[in-house]
Amino acid sequence: MFFYLSKLIWFFLQPSSLLLFLLAASLVLQRSQYAWLGKRLSSLAIIALLVAAFSPLAHILTVPLENRFSRPDLTLPQNKPDGIIILGGMINSIVTNKRNIVTMNQASERLTEAVALAKKYPEAKILFSGGSTRLLYDTQNEAEIVQDFFNDMGVDPKRIILERQARNTWENAVFSKKIARPTKQENWLMITSAFHMPRSMGCFRKAGFTVLPWPVDYRSRGWSDIYRIFAIPSQGLRRLDLVTKEWIGLAAYWLTGKTSSFFPQQIIGDNN
Repeated sequence: MFFYLSKLIWFFLQPSSLLLFLLAASLVLQRSQYAWLGKRLSSLAIIALLVAAFSPLAHILTVPLENRFSRPDLTLPQNKPDGIIILGGMINSIVTNKRNIVTMNQASERLTEAVALAKKYPEAKILFSGGSTRLLYDTQNEAEIVQDFFNDMGVDPKRIILERQARNTWENAVFSKKIARPTKQENWLMITSAFHMPRSMGCFRKAGFTVLPWPVDYRSRGWSDIYRIFAIPSQGLRRLDLVTKEWIGLAAYWLTGKTSSFFPQQIIGDNN
């Protein structure tokens, strides 16, 4: 139920949708006895749309997420990974199924970095966690598609563990622990996009699976970006949708007990 509700609620709460609904409502009101209210809403919607599309607002919301966790020093013997977890979310399953070619989105670095680490640490197990998150399309789950990708990249299939059921970050954590059966002596790296790392670490901690963060797919340069405007409005809107979803997700996961804090942070042991 949580999965379906989160999809439905987010459709209406994402900034781009809210602004379009606001603009549509203003046009309807302008044809009624509340035309004065419609004109005010129209002005508000246009100003908000300009701010969302061009201003550094999306950068300002992105940087705290991406700076929250840093990578551990893998040159230290105690940090050598025994396993590598990759969270799904980088496969365009609709296009992949139609074209019969593995097609990835902007989060593809989750997979390419996993391949690089797999070659650097040939004894480490590789666990991919990701099922199908589609509501309107019947497609392959991500794990099945990723298996073909790893085969093409020359990763030994015997090293690969596929978790095919997870549809959200909480299920990533719970199902990954169940299938990996980690011991206290093992080090597991967890790869996901930097903006998604706080929520992911919070879920894995809550599930009792101790992992080391390995953030990838950075969307900002850091605090210097809080003054940088977007030259292409669609990019500003898309980024704002992305990071707003993450902040709302942090709040929702905390309120429903899937994380122990609203904004999980780095602790001793995360980056020895």
